[in-house]
Amino acid sequence: MSFASLGLPTSILDAVTAKGYTTPSPIQMEAIPAVLAGRDVMAAAQTGTGKTAGFTLPILARLSEGKLARPNQARALVLTPTRELAAQVGESVATYGKNLPLRSTVVFGGVKINPQMMALRKGVDVLVATPGRLLDLYQQRAVRFDDLEVLVLDEADRMLDMGFIHDIKKILALLPAKRQTLMFSATFSSEIRALAKGLVHDPVSVSVTPPNAAAPTVEQWISPVDKNQKSALLAKLIVENKWQQVLVFSKTKHGANRLTKFLEARGIRAAAIHGNKSQGARTKALADFKRGATRILVATDIAARGLDIDQLPQVVNFDLPNVPEDYVHRIGRTGRAGSTGQAVSLVSADELKQLQDIERVTSKVLERRVIPGFEPVHALPVSKVNPHPGRGNKPKKPKKPKVGHRDGVRSGDNARGHRPPTKS
Repeated sequence: MSFASLGLPTSILDAVTAKGYTTPSPIQMEAIPAVLAGRDVMAAAQTGTGKTAGFTLPILARLSEGKLARPNQARALVLTPTRELAAQVGESVATYGKNLPLRSTVVFGGVKINPQMMALRKGVDVLVATPGRLLDLYQQRAVRFDDLEVLVLDEADRMLDMGFIHDIKKILALLPAKRQTLMFSATFSSEIRALAKGLVHDPVSVSVTPPNAAAPTVEQWISPVDKNQKSALLAKLIVENKWQQVLVFSKTKHGANRLTKFLEARGIRAAAIHGNKSQGARTKALADFKRGATRILVATDIAARGLDIDQLPQVVNFDLPNVPEDYVHRIGRTGRAGSTGQAVSLVSADELKQLQDIERVTSKVLERRVIPGFEPVHALPVSKVNPHPGRGNKPKKPKKPKVGHRDGVRSGDNARGHRPPTKS
């Protein structure tokens, strides 16, 4: 099947071809015709599946058939949980809409608001935004939604996980009831489904990947190591394996900074990206990493979703995430679009619970490789996990807490220390 067979106009097809794409991904094959038909959509989509183009292309096609946006109005609104994802979606809109007379802009916190207000003055056909900054702009009368035709909630589970539910409800109350609504989420937890009630009408359900599954092209393994030896082990793996582009996940902002300094001191070009960094610093760090000027990008989970890096070869979990589903999102940065990748986790003895949660959720017992010279003094116990869910080995005592934890809503907000949603 080709993009042409999906009903997209020539102006968009030319932009897709110029980007080098010829065959739509499974989610694009299902989502694009549904969106073009004006249907509401609920799509379960993992990172790296092509979901951004799955809603961007048909939205641009539909908007191109109507009147251009009036001053201070938005015809389509895409809500994202992070600045990085907003910027990525904005780039996709600009790329695929380059042959169309449509206007688009991206708004998020951490940068001056006045240029964003100026961009909205003429009206925009597609507005990509984080919730906090969008509400700020609305309160300053910079944007209105009288003409809104389409709403997209991108990474809906992540937005709930980061505590945006109140902001989202405020935004929904401002929008016209008659609109097309598209929801994209890695998982459709009970919280997501509760949000969807009254939000989508007779939606088309799209699911193209099994939940909590990594790409089959990703080689996954762990290295048991003492916590105080993780930095040295990572440096050894980078140098001896000649890794040139590695995305490293740290649990904390301070940990990311410490690791970056450690690597830099050993002549390994590294940069950190997290919520305490200014937006300018985050943008520069990501750009340097993409073009190869920086070898290692050390990130907190702010970067777990939305980063679009072509053929990223290595992802390293310096710390295991507290929410097991985040493991999948982290390693989903590699092995995209059929390319191969490697996901390595440095695991200390005190992370056994997180490891078992990950193995239980992914239904996969991860291979262990002890690196000579880094044999742990504190041994990592053998995982007591059944790789086949539903056949026993389920924990009994923490059963109720684990449901909430695995949904990544309550636990994620506290454990990962996300900033308040107003600072998005």
